[in-house]
Amino acid sequence: MSEPTIESILQEQRLFPPSAEFASKCQIKSLEDYQQIYERAKADPVAFWESIATEELHWFEPWHTVLEWKPPEVKWFLGGKINISYNCLDRHLQTWRRNKAALIWEGEPGDSRTYTYAQLHREVCQFANVLKQLGVKKGDRVGIYLPMIPEAAIAMLACARIGAPHTVVFGGFSAEALKDRLLDAQAKLVITADGGWRKDKIVPLKEQLDLALAQNGVPSVAQVLVVARTGQTIQMEPGRDHWWHELRVGISPDCPPESMDSEDLLFILYTSGTTGKPKGVVHTTGGYNLYTHITTKWIFDLQDTDIYWCTADVGWITGHSYIVYGPLSNGATTLMYEGVPRPSNPGCFWDIIEKYGVNIFYTAPTAIRSFIKMGEHYPLARNLSSLRLLGTVGEPINPEAWIWYHRIIGGGHCPIVDTWWQTETGGVMITPLPGATPTKPGSATLPFPGIIADVVDLEGNSLPNNQGGYLVIKHPWPGMMRTVYGDPDRFRRTYWEHIPPKDGQYLYFAGDGARKDDQGYFWVMGRVDDVINVSGHRLGTMEIESALVSHKAVAEAAVVGCPDEIKGEDIFAFVTLENNYQPSDSLSDELKQHVVKEIGAIARPGQIRFTDGLPKTRSGKIMRRLLRNLAAGQDVVGDTSTLEDRSVLDKLREQDH
Repeated sequence: MSEPTIESILQEQRLFPPSAEFASKCQIKSLEDYQQIYERAKADPVAFWESIATEELHWFEPWHTVLEWKPPEVKWFLGGKINISYNCLDRHLQTWRRNKAALIWEGEPGDSRTYTYAQLHREVCQFANVLKQLGVKKGDRVGIYLPMIPEAAIAMLACARIGAPHTVVFGGFSAEALKDRLLDAQAKLVITADGGWRKDKIVPLKEQLDLALAQNGVPSVAQVLVVARTGQTIQMEPGRDHWWHELRVGISPDCPPESMDSEDLLFILYTSGTTGKPKGVVHTTGGYNLYTHITTKWIFDLQDTDIYWCTADVGWITGHSYIVYGPLSNGATTLMYEGVPRPSNPGCFWDIIEKYGVNIFYTAPTAIRSFIKMGEHYPLARNLSSLRLLGTVGEPINPEAWIWYHRIIGGGHCPIVDTWWQTETGGVMITPLPGATPTKPGSATLPFPGIIADVVDLEGNSLPNNQGGYLVIKHPWPGMMRTVYGDPDRFRRTYWEHIPPKDGQYLYFAGDGARKDDQGYFWVMGRVDDVINVSGHRLGTMEIESALVSHKAVAEAAVVGCPDEIKGEDIFAFVTLENNYQPSDSLSDELKQHVVKEIGAIARPGQIRFTDGLPKTRSGKIMRRLLRNLAAGQDVVGDTSTLEDRSVLDKLREQDH
């Protein structure tokens, strides 16, 4: 791993304290309150998490042990019995929230639905009973490959209700990527739709699933449940494929929740790694429920009257934690939108905020940068006065985008919670608390209570302020991943062995570089491994390289990230061709499309550069550091003494001129 560098942009001094009026209405009202809670949690994390678990969640049976920590194996609330679907639905039915809006949904073509907690409970129970009718039992894995429609959240909650771990696959992934994930999870049933709307087009989801399952491609899948969304003609295989709207007729809306052990598997979610095979991140029931619940409550300062909107897709962890489980566990009103800003309606996000009176808006820096490019006249033409809190997620936000977001979208009065976390962490780890933390544009500020974070060198030594290093977490937390599904050795290697234990304390290494400033604020500087963060979506370079090399024309490929003003990073591929192929624009387009077919549109390379060779060390390792310099249009810096053939680098440099 290379040492992270400090960008001059991080010398940010502007400070934005919450207003006294805003802070006075918050659950955590001052920096002193935060510090008091944080120090109490740091002094005794186990007692801290136990008290919150007791106060905030419903348990069928209490635990006998709060934490069992045998690094890197962790268990929380051992012996405790719980059901996250019950915490998200049933317990609210005994209160005034029974008739409160739980889920507001807006479709891309303009259709909409709203479900109260009572109605959502009924839908989830019916869905769960249909799954049981199709043979799904506790412990069976269920694949979910759906657009952003209510049934995506309903299906997740139905799986959780009967103890069937779900694995949600983003609807933008290709048949091949879908197959890999279903195979690894050994899914018994897949829930999909005929299609979904995205950017004024129909995404043919069932067609992609059929390709993934063709020729017994995923032998474990016995049944497919199809939601009707777009109405186009699809193939239905007799005996395997079933329409949801047909099977639900006459099905009981009563389905008692399974009593789940706190450490029972809740879901597997695949995230890209530095090797070709995506990692199945395992999250379990009790700790994940607790962590998403309390982070949602405190970070977004949820009030009972709030309309809360996170713009993520449920195919990513942000959608799991902060569209479905976290908000519903708190009894909030969560909004889902099927579409994204697009040529036919570039101002759609602002339309939705105005239409529903959204109070809390949580989106990605990539989206904010695209809003800036579209022009401020779109948001300024709408009434956004309902907004009281803004958030960002997925990647570090550059200070000027932060200022635009604060000024144009927040009207200069909405605090911004810039959140740092990962699929692996389950929930937000470093973040402002909106009534307590003075914010600095571009900084995620301070750790959430109960999270002990640090910046260290490769030996695990804490680094002084303003020195770049590696972001680590020093104590277990309830929402942390438990393992890589089916591969505990990879879990240990990836997260626990890069940086050795320090004074007997194991350090979780996040894969991100960071520094702390003189106020102890964290500045996250991005990935230090071979993972590219495109629009907040993590993509493994090896996965994209493998897709390129699978094309008959490609002999070798190296993929790096390069700066992009909208996406944060874009994909830059260096490709060496087989002898009987010649570089051309048409071949470049063909290779880009091939990657889309193999992985999905999010992995499409922004640029492909053909080259006769790649810079390698004498041991044969591609020197991606040099390629990153070239892709960014920078001078090649650092030691090049290990280069096997310097002429390869010289030729690549010549192509730049």
